Amino acid sequence: MNKKQKNDNVKYKGIGLRLVDQMEQMTFDRHAQLAISNVEYNLKYLEKGQSIEKLKRNFGEFDHSIIIAAGPSIKRMNPIEDIKKHCFKGKIVITESGLHYCLKNNVIPDLVVSVDPGGPRIVRWFGNPNLDEDEIKNDDYFTRQDMDEDFSNEYLVNEKLMKLVDENCEGVPIALSMGSSQAVVERVISIGMDIYWFNPMLDDPDKENSYTLKTHRLNGLPCINCGGNVGSASWMILDEVLKARTIALVGVDFSYYSDTSYYNTQYYHEAVELVGEENLDELFINVFNPYLNKWFFTDPAYYWYRQAFLEMVKEGSSITYNCTNGGILFGDNIIIIKLDEYLILIQ
Repeated sequence: MNKKQKNDNVKYKGIGLRLVDQMEQMTFDRHAQLAISNVEYNLKYLEKGQSIEKLKRNFGEFDHSIIIAAGPSIKRMNPIEDIKKHCFKGKIVITESGLHYCLKNNVIPDLVVSVDPGGPRIVRWFGNPNLDEDEIKNDDYFTRQDMDEDFSNEYLVNEKLMKLVDENCEGVPIALSMGSSQAVVERVISIGMDIYWFNPMLDDPDKENSYTLKTHRLNGLPCINCGGNVGSASWMILDEVLKARTIALVGVDFSYYSDTSYYNTQYYHEAVELVGEENLDELFINVFNPYLNKWFFTDPAYYWYRQAFLEMVKEGSSITYNCTNGGILFGDNIIIIKLDEYLILIQ
């Protein structure tokens, strides 16, 4: 695909594309200080885990891997059916938001990854023992989100997930950012997961007064470029730390299906606050996926994640297959095939 063809795949919207150019700074402004505060707080838990440098040795030798994220394609494709049908023998790495999907389908991951410095929302993916009525009342994210719809029944799925996680995840390895919230860290410790710590790369470590360098000086841990999100962080860990030969992606959409309401997008309230309800059409970006012959739409944050991922893959040593069968992640160094085809290919 040449440059003109790539540009033809995007319906440019003024507000949305302008914000994409600002997302790196906006993400830093939103998360960096919180992450630093969390790193400082979590120093007391350092001995509860070990450096991610030791993960490769403890993980063992393998060639092939699958990342299961929780994008909206998951419920339309149900990739675990193919994984089980082909008796996949490689490593399954999941974002924390994919825990419920995997455990309810009797799949225990080889590695869980968690990056986000946020607290109440992120701990819910592990089951929140402190979930209360005020939290549910004040945050409608789980009733709106277009990922795991079971979470719309908030109390019930939280109780079920706590039980699933407590019964199945003791000893399961987790790559856990030192920038994670107190709630997430304490929940992971209470489960008895096998923690491998790392620092999230918050900015350029070569810059004067770099936040990234500050975290490294605090705890001596490696700093990992997470690409702004947990799915990209999972890929980076497989590629750089674990040296996987192939990485297949499922549930890595970075977008929404065209029949999704703006209300059900992840950053709906932030979008309305930023540009107003009447301007949402100008905020969201429509992208045509030529491999699927479908249009998807995305917000500036997810579009920026997508662009960052494409840059990361250029430097990677693994072969990356996007088996999501949905979304907008396509470009150089990414092979688009169905999961069933990937599983046959590596046999």
